[in-house]
Amino acid sequence: MLPLLTAQQIRDADAHTIANEPINSVDLMERASKAFVGWFVNRFADRNLKIAVYCGTGNNGGDGLAIARMLYSHKYINVAIKVARFSEKSTNDFNANLNRITQMGLELHELKPDTPFLTENADIIIDALLGSGINKPLSGDYKRLADFINDLHKTVVAVDVPTGFYTDGEMDKDATVVHADLVITFQQPKVNFLLPESAPHIKCWEVVNIGIDEGFIQSLKSPYQFLEEKDIRSILKPRHRFSNKGTYGHALIIAGQAKTMGAALLSSAGCSYAGAGLTTACIPESGLIALNTYQPEAMAIIRKESMLPEIEWDKFSTIGIGPGLGKGDDALKLFTTVLKNYKKPIVIDADALNILAANPKLWSKVPAGSIVTPHMKEFDRLFGDHDNWWQRLQSAIENAKKYNINIVLKNDYTLVATPEGKVYFNSTSNAAMATGGMGDVLTGIITSLLAQKYTPAEACILGVYIHGKAGDELALPNRMNVIMPGRLAGQLPITMAKLMA
Repeated sequence: MLPLLTAQQIRDADAHTIANEPINSVDLMERASKAFVGWFVNRFADRNLKIAVYCGTGNNGGDGLAIARMLYSHKYINVAIKVARFSEKSTNDFNANLNRITQMGLELHELKPDTPFLTENADIIIDALLGSGINKPLSGDYKRLADFINDLHKTVVAVDVPTGFYTDGEMDKDATVVHADLVITFQQPKVNFLLPESAPHIKCWEVVNIGIDEGFIQSLKSPYQFLEEKDIRSILKPRHRFSNKGTYGHALIIAGQAKTMGAALLSSAGCSYAGAGLTTACIPESGLIALNTYQPEAMAIIRKESMLPEIEWDKFSTIGIGPGLGKGDDALKLFTTVLKNYKKPIVIDADALNILAANPKLWSKVPAGSIVTPHMKEFDRLFGDHDNWWQRLQSAIENAKKYNINIVLKNDYTLVATPEGKVYFNSTSNAAMATGGMGDVLTGIITSLLAQKYTPAEACILGVYIHGKAGDELALPNRMNVIMPGRLAGQLPITMAKLMA
């Protein structure tokens, strides 16, 4: 797992690396700037591009000066250096890089307080004004300059963090932030990059390694982790010879009504294709023909309204409940019956989440280790209204501990919060997956993995990654603008085989 650090932890990790590598702080800045330029020159190869590097007088500005110097060395012939001299303060590392610029005979233009900014004719602006330490909205000349840059509508590449953007914590929704087309960030993504509030300010980001002490980063025990493919490969268990369908569990999916059988079919398909040894769908009688036609591999338990037939609860490895179930009295009775009779972890999604939100007394009946899979609105119904995604992140941590559950909060970077206080951000998926029914497939996948004896946390982590990875494999090589959930379900065995190879 790649730990995600707060601004203070980033400073601590830098200081530890400087003290223990050992390396001078200005040399670490040089290393970071070199990593930035290495990525930049591969992305923007045209040496005739007009580039303006806007620098503050802190360490982010020192990075900018070093970057400008290196771009000259890489034969970029049109590099303008602009320093925002909005106070008399400057850091030692900024001053050291300023001296190097001066010794090379490179010109720079200083921006003064309360003076108009000149017209900018650059093709690319490199934003190195303010770095990761900011924790309040921009004001005064910095706000004026950020607004000026945004109004230019140029291509902007930010150094580590866009000016005005918080690496962690709640952001003022009205805060001024430099809009970056690309952020080349150091060592690991910042937590707030992965929350939807970043969307207006960051189009994409790339991470470059600058050699910060990995052992020390791990020792900080950040609650925030970013999932990588190597993590998934280490958890996935390949199938072995002499195994059989009983080896891989028996999952029960309770879903669907007469008019919402699609949800039941998709969640059952996700369960089967993700590898459950047996999948049984508990559906209304009107859906039996559809189930047999769409997925003959699945078995059926027929229910009539709120009435379940006699069920041998112990024969099921786990249960997934909710997709297309409805929110009326019949669905409430079904959900209550499950909670009364089944004590192993279950997967709760869709309408079952809304029933739980409307009947909070049922929380005491939810088995320990269970998994809830809400989208944003369902999450707020369950745990109260939130003003922003940082609040939701903290609420997910708090409620996963409180109820001893795992929370899968679905979004672009879907997050998994565990009872141990950890949060895992998923690194797969794409916009082509934004179609109705995708969540039903995910419910089936997680239910399947739980049936296969993965721990609840592992089932969540694997489930969200594999779900997104299957979508990536369909969308990216084939340039598909939209992926249908049923197609994604069929991709799952291929994706999982690649990850197990």
